[in-house]
Amino acid sequence: MIELIAAILGYLLGSIPFGLLLAKLAGHGDIRNIGSGNIGATNVLRTGNKKLAILTLLLDGSKGAFAIFITGTFVNQESALIAGIFAIIGHCYPVWLKFKGGKGVATALGVFLAAVPFAGAIACATWLTTALISKTSSLSALIAVLTVPLVTFFVYGPAPATIALLITALIWWRHKDNIKRLIKGEEPKIGKRT
Repeated sequence: MIELIAAILGYLLGSIPFGLLLAKLAGHGDIRNIGSGNIGATNVLRTGNKKLAILTLLLDGSKGAFAIFITGTFVNQESALIAGIFAIIGHCYPVWLKFKGGKGVATALGVFLAAVPFAGAIACATWLTTALISKTSSLSALIAVLTVPLVTFFVYGPAPATIALLITALIWWRHKDNIKRLIKGEEPKIGKRT
């Protein structure tokens, strides 16, 4: 029952579509009609509003971190990881948007930073470095999340590493169309309006 409550809490937190809400409040309309149609920070950036994109990134990351924090504080760390996974699932498949959400990267990074901070920090540094070189958000995300299960295994142990591997697999699955475009050389650069 505790695990079920943690999963529901995580899902509900994760399913708050901050990118969609902020874009509407800022007068950009429905973010799903812009660029990739995604509700995440990368697509919000395509509106040309950098501050709004940064705020979306921070809030989407906070959903994952808060799910870990509140469940870990009041229940236990095992339930916190369950809440974290479901926060990412909630972001990717929010019930309010007919299960069509974002890619889950910012929320996953929030989960990693809260649950396995060293691995999360390595992932953030990897994303930033790859983004500066490639100027491609999806490629940066894909490479960054690959570092987490390995670092987690050596620093935090096999159980958290297994959870990290499941999250990484979900992020890669959500990026399947991006991967196809990357292979074809058609993936847009960060901030490019499409």
